[in-house]
Amino acid sequence: MSRPWFPDVEPIVYRGPQSETPLAFRWYDPDRVVCGRRMEEQIRFAVAFWHSLAWEGSDVFGAASFPRSWNSAADPLAVARDRIDAGFELCETLGIPFFCFHDRDVTPDVGSLSETNALLDRALEHLERGMERSGRRLLWGTANLFGHPRYAAGAATNPDPEVFAFAAAQVKHCLEATHRLGGANYVLWGGREGYETLLHTDLRRELDQLGRFLVLVVEHKHRIGFPGTLLVEPKPFEPTKHQYDFDAAAVLALLQRYDLVGEVALNIEVNHATLAGHDFTHEIAYAVANGIFGSIDANRGDPRLGWDTDQFPDDPLEWALAWREILGAGGMGTGGCNFDAKLRRQSVDPVDLLHAHVGGMDAIARGLLAAEALMADGTLDRAVAERYAGWEGELGRSIRAGGLGLPDLERIVLERRLSPQPRSGGQERLENLVRRFV
Repeated sequence: MSRPWFPDVEPIVYRGPQSETPLAFRWYDPDRVVCGRRMEEQIRFAVAFWHSLAWEGSDVFGAASFPRSWNSAADPLAVARDRIDAGFELCETLGIPFFCFHDRDVTPDVGSLSETNALLDRALEHLERGMERSGRRLLWGTANLFGHPRYAAGAATNPDPEVFAFAAAQVKHCLEATHRLGGANYVLWGGREGYETLLHTDLRRELDQLGRFLVLVVEHKHRIGFPGTLLVEPKPFEPTKHQYDFDAAAVLALLQRYDLVGEVALNIEVNHATLAGHDFTHEIAYAVANGIFGSIDANRGDPRLGWDTDQFPDDPLEWALAWREILGAGGMGTGGCNFDAKLRRQSVDPVDLLHAHVGGMDAIARGLLAAEALMADGTLDRAVAERYAGWEGELGRSIRAGGLGLPDLERIVLERRLSPQPRSGGQERLENLVRRFV
């Protein structure tokens, strides 16, 4: 395989924990069987087109800092083709089987929607050829409903119905493109679906608009026969003060209100979970408990920075706890681990993308292996079962069955002279146990 974009790097392979080769996997062994599946199939890594290929290191305080030769052509279609080729080369060098994109990561707005759609369709032909040649697959597609100035006040929740209609048309085309490419999922990320002030916001109206938008997407999914999973990605704030998809619980309430449970699942991002004040594992566990877990955006934040820093993951302990929840629910399903993560602005060399992905893949893989060992050991599962053992007894079963009212429970307490005493939760002992496996 020729490597015009990463010319000095051979395909990166597993070399084991003792390897001193900088570009080598120490924990990610794609063929190793973990909980009944090859590690590659269990994790389902994906490269994100936006941060890894389209983004050039700009932020609110500074211009682009990355020299990216694949973005240098003058013609937007030529840029798209170069960017696609660089993306497949990145996937192949890392051995990553999937990729994800926003429509505007592939081609930009170039005028009217019909002109923009036509340009994207031409680029998709090149994308299809690259997929066929490389064997790479689309984990999910999504429409960028936040970048253009028309979406400054949101897309589905915009006070202007013409913006709502434009966003709906854009999603229709992107969902159809995702279907055309055989995507496993389609994501709806409401980057600006929230408010900056309640002084000019009709919150109930905007929630109804968002619910209606999701219903329209679900209807079109069935209309075109898209077999993949529809995903909503929670985020609490930034750039808005508050977003309606704040966290997993808020999205579940939204799905319940608009009768969409069973139609839509969640794409959970690590950094969004922490910005919402939750552990990543909490968001996974909540989604699993309510049957709405779908996929993951793999990254991390910085505890001393209160915004979405989108750094590459590096904590196997965090991932061990998350994997325990995912594996307990049967695995990823149609989802995967998409690297929605950015280099630091000083990491200007293209090879830094490879180092970042290698580190993130190893952290996630090491967490997966730790979760498998922890589950095989069984001590933690037994501790949880023992803590709730009373609920499997006569009293617990009767309460759960709904056959006892408050007077009945009062009578039982008085007749049996119950005086329950607190029991140790043993948190520190269990924390020490988990660390033994990481």
